[in-house]
Amino acid sequence: MNDALRLTPVERAEMIERLFQSFDNHRKAEIDAAWAAEFESRLDAYKEGKIKASPVEEVMARINKR
Repeated sequence: MNDALRLTPVERAEMIERLFQSFDNHRKAEIDAAWAAEFESRLDAYKEGKIKASPVEEVMARINKR
């Protein structure tokens, strides 16, 4: 646990994702559909000028500061 807490936020998120995927997830299709809908909603908002994009480098820098 202590080793995991020393990882960067991105590395911890990747670890969480891999651990989550290790469970027998019978709701995977439902979760994937929800993520797809969220993506489409955000993309539409971006195209309509309701939200702005940030370069990936800035986003990763903000995440890794936490």
